[in-house]
Amino acid sequence: MDDESAVSRPLLRQFELLETMAREARALSGAELVQLLGWPKPSVHRLLQQMEAAELLRREPGGHRYTLAPRLLRLADSVQAASIPQGVRHAVLRQLVAQVGESCNLTALSGAQVHYLDRVESAFPLQMELRPGTRVPLHCSASGKLFLASLAPRKRDEMLRSLPLTGYTPTTLTERKALDAELNGIARQDYAVDAEEFVQGLVCVAVPVRLAGSRAVRCAVALQAPVARMTLAQALQHLPHLRQAATALARTWS
Repeated sequence: MDDESAVSRPLLRQFELLETMAREARALSGAELVQLLGWPKPSVHRLLQQMEAAELLRREPGGHRYTLAPRLLRLADSVQAASIPQGVRHAVLRQLVAQVGESCNLTALSGAQVHYLDRVESAFPLQMELRPGTRVPLHCSASGKLFLASLAPRKRDEMLRSLPLTGYTPTTLTERKALDAELNGIARQDYAVDAEEFVQGLVCVAVPVRLAGSRAVRCAVALQAPVARMTLAQALQHLPHLRQAATALARTWS
């Protein structure tokens, strides 16, 4: 084995372990990773210790399972943002805002939160400050519920069991049964709404951005408006504009 291969192999193993953690989208124990990766137990535990020391992974309370650490999630966000043809996608959002008259955003799933990739504000003075990089909860945001609804049943259940269903407003869905019913409806209708569930007086409608030939949700594009200017029923009338924008955004990843 040459010097370059000797250096790269441990790095590749670390990357493969992180890929497995991200793909499983749940906390994993060392034993589970040994089974998933098929590597010797001492090698897996050594890698886990190294990545915990580097703050790429962290242990859950109790110390038996590992999850992705904030440092790694920030790196993932930065890589994702750096790969975006910002000008083209921002132009799509600007056109969408011109059509619907209210603020619109592009979001992605990041860990157990919604991450704002880009946002264009309306021309109105009454706005909510949600800049790129902002994170919002999954269970009470339109984009977040859209991402949850798109997950495979097992992964969705695991994520929901780990999420605190915090009540932000009187209309936030804090009961698991009610949230499950809504997510099933979202999966059928292929759009999601936030009926003043995260911020009182603010409504939102989100649709998925999918790559050609894939059912996986790559991102979400959403319209957000204060009810004083646009009711939820009025926002839903803009679904055709949102879906056109989603199709245009999907092409930028082709």
